[in-house]
Parts: sequence; C-alpha cells; structure tokens
Amino acid sequence: RPATVSSSTMKLTIESDDSIFASGDITKDDLYNLAFFKIPAGTTAIRLEVLPDDRLPGRGPGMAYFEGPKGDFFLGEFTASLETAKGLSPLKLSHTTETCAKNNFGGQNVSAQLALDGDPQTGWSCSDQIGERNVAVFNLSEPLPAEGSLNISLRFGRHYPCSLGRFRISTTTQDGEVVAALTPPVIEELLLRRAEELSPEENHQLRQYFLMQAPELNEQAAKIRELQKRPSTKTTLVFRERPVDNPRPTYWHHRGEFLQPRELVKPNVPDFLPPLANQAAAEPRLEFANWLVAPENPLTARVQVNRAWSAFFGKGLVTTEGDFGLQGNPPSHPELLDWLALDFIEQGQSIKKLQRQLVMSSTYQQSSRTTENQLKLDPQNRWLSKANRIRLDAEQVRDLVLTASGLLNRQQFGPPVFPPQPEGANETAYGGATWNTSVGPDRFRRGIYTFLKRTTPYAMFNTFDAPSGEFCLAQRETSNTPLQALSLLNDTVILEAAEAMGEQLASTPVTDAERIDLIFKRCLNRSASSEEQIRVRQFVQQNRQRFAAGELKASTLLPNIFSRRSIPNDTETPPVETGKPEPRMDEVAAWAATARVILNLDETIMRN
Repeated sequence: RPATVSSSTMKLTIESDDSIFASGDITKDDLYNLAFFKIPAGTTAIRLEVLPDDRLPGRGPGMAYFEGPKGDFFLGEFTASLETAKGLSPLKLSHTTETCAKNNFGGQNVSAQLALDGDPQTGWSCSDQIGERNVAVFNLSEPLPAEGSLNISLRFGRHYPCSLGRFRISTTTQDGEVVAALTPPVIEELLLRRAEELSPEENHQLRQYFLMQAPELNEQAAKIRELQKRPSTKTTLVFRERPVDNPRPTYWHHRGEFLQPRELVKPNVPDFLPPLANQAAAEPRLEFANWLVAPENPLTARVQVNRAWSAFFGKGLVTTEGDFGLQGNPPSHPELLDWLALDFIEQGQSIKKLQRQLVMSSTYQQSSRTTENQLKLDPQNRWLSKANRIRLDAEQVRDLVLTASGLLNRQQFGPPVFPPQPEGANETAYGGATWNTSVGPDRFRRGIYTFLKRTTPYAMFNTFDAPSGEFCLAQRETSNTPLQALSLLNDTVILEAAEAMGEQLASTPVTDAERIDLIFKRCLNRSASSEEQIRVRQFVQQNRQRFAAGELKASTLLPNIFSRRSIPNDTETPPVETGKPEPRMDEVAAWAATARVILNLDETIMRN
C-alpha cells in the first residue's frame, strides 16, 4: 500500500484494494511519484498491474479520451530508487516481461523493457486490450540490499494525453526471474495459504481456476471466456464532479494573453446577486444549479419569462435576449417584466402555466392589422398596439409543410434522419460525408430529428436562418430573401408535399370551391375569400387546359408519384388499389401546382 502518492497535475487516490486511481486533467506529459515504506531486503522484482474501472473511458485502464483509443495509456518511463539511512540510490532494473504489448500508432514496438531506456517516446502500451487487466514485471539486477523506502516514478504521454487511470504496485522476494502472469490477486492469495486452511468454497474457486488454465480444456475454456465477455454497448462521456480538494485552477489572464496567467480566480457569483448558500459545497455544480433556480435569484426568472415573451411576440421585453447586462437594451415594460418574473416563481416556475398566461392575454390576441396612425406613432410596435407578424423558424417551416400535406411522421425519439434535399448540397462537407436520404416514414420526421453537420448544415434550414451549430445562440436572426421564396416553390420537401396534397385534393369527391377552402384551411388556417376563390379556380382551370393540350407533362410535375406507381405516361389512369377509380394524373398535377402556389405564400410561413 503506497505511503504517499503525487502527480504533476492530477489527483491520485489510494483505493481500498491498495490500487491507485487517477482523476483530474491529464496532459501529454504526466509524472506520477509513489513512495512505499518498509520494503523488505531481498526484494527481487516489481510488478505493475494496470486495472480496468467503470469510471474510466472505455473502462480504462488508461485515461485517453480523444485522439487515441478511449481507455488507452502509454508508459514512457519507469524508474525506481531505494531510500535508506545511508541515503537515496537508484535501482537498476534489468529484464522485463508483460502479458500484453500493443502499440496503437506507428510501426514501432512497445514493451515494458522500452520503459527503461531513458527515452519517453518509447515504452509500454496495451491498446488492443482496452478494459482488461494486464501486468508488467520489472526484475531488479540485484536484490534489495536492505529494508527501506521504495520510490517509483511513472511517466506517461505521447502526442495525445494517455496516462494510467487505475493501477497497483506489488513486490516479491521470489528467487530467480519473475515472469508476468495474469493470475488474479484473489487466486494468488489463496495459493499462499496451506491447503487445510482453505474453506470448501475457496477450494472450489481454486479448482475452477485450474480447470480454466488446463491445456487439455482449452477449447471448452475458450467458449466459457467468450460467454463471460461484457456485452458491447454504446457509451458516451459524461461530466463527473471534481473532488473539492482538487479544483481546476482558473486564472485571470493579463490583457487577455493566455500565456500570462496572473490572478487565480475562484468560483463565485456576482456580488449584486444573492450569494451561494454554501460556498464550500461538496458538489459545487449542484449548488450552482440550485442557486440558479432559487426564488431569491431574480435574474433566472426574468430571462426565462423574456425568452417566452419573445417566442410568442417576436421580440422580448428586453430585445437583447442574450445580454441582460450593461450593454443590453433596457426593458420596454420593466414593471410587466418584474410582475411576470415574480408570478413565474410563485407558480413553481411552470413553463406550461407561463405559456398559457401569455396566449390567453388580450395583448397576444390582438390583430396584426395596423393603421397609418399606429405606424406613425409606433413603427417598431414597441408599445404592443398590435400583434407582431412573425416568420416561423426553419424547423417549423418544414414541419408546417409536412403537416399541411398529411405527411408528417409524429414518431418521437430515435437516431437522426436524413430528409431529402437538393443534389450537391452536401458536396462541400468536411471529410467527404455522404447524405444517404432516408426512406419510408423516417423521410418525414420532424425537423428537430434532422442530422446536422456543422460544415454543411441542412440546406433548407440554412436558407431560413437556422444556426450552423458553431456557436450557442440565445436569439436567432430573421432575414427575408428571394432564396426563401424559391425554396418554398422548388425545394424537394415542398415538391413532395405538393404532390401529396394534389393526390388528396383530386381524390376528394367535392367541388373545386370546397377543395380550395380545404387547402386554405390546411396552409393558412382560414377559408378563402371570394376574390381568392375566383383567382385560384382560374389558376386550376388554366392548368387543366395546359395539361390537356400537352403544354405541361404530369410526369414532370409528379416525379415521385410516377416513380412509386411506375405509371408509363401522364394520361393513363393509375391502377385501382382501393376498389374505386383514382383521379387522372392530369387532375392530380393541376392541384399539386395549386398547392405549390399556396405553400409559396408569405402568409403560409408568417404568423398573423
């Protein structure tokens, strides 16, 4: 059991089984120093066990978590010295053995012997047995001449941080060369005891281990080991609270220069806000989370209420949603903001109650129509004399189109999907990623399930001002560009939705006026006016004539339907599937063209 342990950067903890567990920040050059008291004279070898642990990436035994394999380690140097009454003297280590040696990078060999050559670029690693126990034994050239303190230094690192996460040191006075073996410590302990001292359970344990090692039973033992392997599962790294006695040092940098750390900064909250209840809490992040939502903290409730107000009214009472500081704008209605924040706290910070309160207000239920006098007195609608017209966010635009067409797949959860987008939209992706368009119901999942790649965001979302994911944004900018209008007319998603609406409208046994009312209600949430009825009917009739005359081809306007049904030409009636004749493709195409026009309206994607 170590008497003392220390590290250049990390915290080393001695576990109950005498192993050492490392935590904290690893670097590309970490040094562990260990001291063991009263090592007996005659000691001939030192054993290093590298141990798996569920707290480590990939179960360890190393701490590598990026660049290299998760759980990898690289021991570049292993040195030992003996401290006696006569002073400190280095120990000469000779031949070594190990149970595994595998290098993850390059063609150079790795071994425990290379950890003794004085070159930290060469050493020992077990990269092909991540999550497994392995052993290296370092034999002394001469047995220890006297009892004393054994000091061991281990140096880790390469071009990426890869220190050991859990390990154990043992010594032996066995004569002759000591060879590395994977005998479990519990079996070693049993073998050291006399046979009559063993219980029946311990005898059974020894017998089982012997049978698993017997050469005659190799085939059966291999099957058992295969069944005993841990199942492979998907994992992810998660935050773990650092020990209170090992905080990460954070500095104020002189003039912002990262090479000039000056003043050590400790975690705290601004003086003008309520203090933390327990500055020295064992879990500082939990303490900070409790402080954020505490009723005494006025800031969180104000920010939350302001964000909800912005979602419903187009802009917040504080228009700079991401900046409530001195450089942000003051609230347009400070008393209202205070009242809403206090009420939000009293209602248990219920988002549902807050949203209900906002949408039930007479302010929200105003019309978006405006008068010349209102525009003159309040051009920015700062005083909320009318409802703001708000364009939907990018994801909502796509969801609206799919909902109106009846294509939306409301399934929740699951991996990301790849909805259709124009060819070539993903050609500039970093790393040459391909966009394998989803088929079936996944093609029509909600926008939040769309796969996002930072270097090539989904084309339609990018057009409608969705952020790329490079930065965390509290507030999206909204633009109005011709490209948005072109997308609403020609994007692949829009075309598929228009085809579906065309099929549904053409197969509905009602009048043209009723079909027009139906498409208006689906897309605009209202009935068509008499003037709109006339103009849309004229448009539908013109398209019927153009398709009948061959000026337009239904197969061109309805590629997905023709591909799905393998219809040879645009004048043939498709096969009967439901027992009733389906509409001719010319009729479907005429209504699909009409759906494209309605989906392209400004009112479709604006909240009036």
